[in-house]
Amino acid sequence: MASIDFDSSYLGVPPWDIGGPQPEIARLAARGEIQGDVLDVGCGTGENSIYLSRLGRKVVGIDSSPTAIKKAKAKAERLEVDVTFLVEDALELQRLNRVFDSIIDSGLFHGLSDDERFSFTKSLLSVLARGGRYFMICFSDKESKDWGGPRRITKAEIRETFQLVWKIDYINEGLFETNIHDNGGKAWISSITRI
Repeated sequence: MASIDFDSSYLGVPPWDIGGPQPEIARLAARGEIQGDVLDVGCGTGENSIYLSRLGRKVVGIDSSPTAIKKAKAKAERLEVDVTFLVEDALELQRLNRVFDSIIDSGLFHGLSDDERFSFTKSLLSVLARGGRYFMICFSDKESKDWGGPRRITKAEIRETFQLVWKIDYINEGLFETNIHDNGGKAWISSITRI
């Protein structure tokens, strides 16, 4: 992935590293929506991957940041949780050479450029089983731009990106927890099925 060098963000504690899983991911898991083998794309320091692994899911977490993956591996080892963490590019998922039933994305999509988004959907197709679901949390256009941060995404942009071989199950309002928001940032929580 081009755009931003996220590795330097992990030298400290980035805003999206909240010391536990995103509550929206925990809710999806509690409702039984996240099934089978899971790919956590843009996993950061691994909180969502570790959480899902503890629930019995076989999880692979990938991130382009070597520092984030190093921290994720250390955390999983310390907690004695069996998770695979790899330094990989979300735009080249075919290199994983395997297929997943569910893919979670907590904060990757809103960091992609327009061109990268369409490359990303092709990349997702290379690793998501037919009938598999992609769950995405991204900052919504309803979130204030006062504090800067990543680009805000509209429902229309999500719909435009996921056409043809995708079925949008829902795009719901939710919150993206950060360590700079008191009550989380306004987000879209999407479930999208590969048809």
